[in-house]
Amino acid sequence: MNKVVIFTDSTCDLSEELIKQYDIKVIPLHVVYEDKVYQDGIDINALDLYKKVEETGVLPKTAACSPAEYKEIFDKYINEGYDVFYTGISSKMSSNFENVVALANEYPEGRLVPCDSGNLSTGIGLLVIKACQFRDEGLSATEIAKKISQIVPHVKVQFVIKKLDYLHKGGRCTSTSKVFGTLLRIHPMIVVRDGRMVVGKKIIGKMSKSVKVMTDIFLKYFDQIEKDMIFVTDSSLAEEFQDQIISRLKEEGVYDKIGHVYTTHAGCVVSSHCGPSTIGILYIMKHDIHDEDLDADAFN
Repeated sequence: MNKVVIFTDSTCDLSEELIKQYDIKVIPLHVVYEDKVYQDGIDINALDLYKKVEETGVLPKTAACSPAEYKEIFDKYINEGYDVFYTGISSKMSSNFENVVALANEYPEGRLVPCDSGNLSTGIGLLVIKACQFRDEGLSATEIAKKISQIVPHVKVQFVIKKLDYLHKGGRCTSTSKVFGTLLRIHPMIVVRDGRMVVGKKIIGKMSKSVKVMTDIFLKYFDQIEKDMIFVTDSSLAEEFQDQIISRLKEEGVYDKIGHVYTTHAGCVVSSHCGPSTIGILYIMKHDIHDEDLDADAFN
């Protein structure tokens, strides 16, 4: 059986330390700004993005890699005798997955195996690390994809947004909602449902209150969460809220019961949707549940 190499894209929001530790290959997505194309995490990051938005008032666009770009990357490993497992941003959020699927059909079966994460940010990262663990157990790329696809429905992602500006600029929040949301100090909680990013709770009050509500929800379901790892991921400029979450988790004894609590910063994809000071908690449930606390509704 061939050795397996694990690929993902820059929306996984994993730290350089984790990428190196687990030998993960990360493909940067494109960030298009005023006709110039950047590589997410290579020559542009979230702080660069915020500066450009502040200067121009315009959000950048993110673009998928083409099948030709993927082919050049994957060929290197496949020609060296590796089988490739790939998971990246949800197929309902980008055409990346569709492009990899199209390319996979050009190789013999099992050489390039894509798996739809149905997710974004470290919701993907959780699945990528799981895939690496399965690889290290000696599973084939096809076997890894089967196991990961069974985990996908159990991944829980939620982010609290500090300001509505980026949702408004991106067309996900009307001007009326932005005005009333700002006046009422509404901080929407973004969740992933059916492979899409949607609004869950709309929390009124200070951002610190919204972060507390999100943390309360995590703790409510803590007994049903896999204890291998969780992520606290932010879009930069969120140190106060990261400290708030970490302090609470330590007070509640979470650090004594979880294998790893990872803190990471989001790249340009999440940041361009949600803006600075956005922060989330991401984890895997032992089994799927109806999560009434995070039921999604329209924000319009």
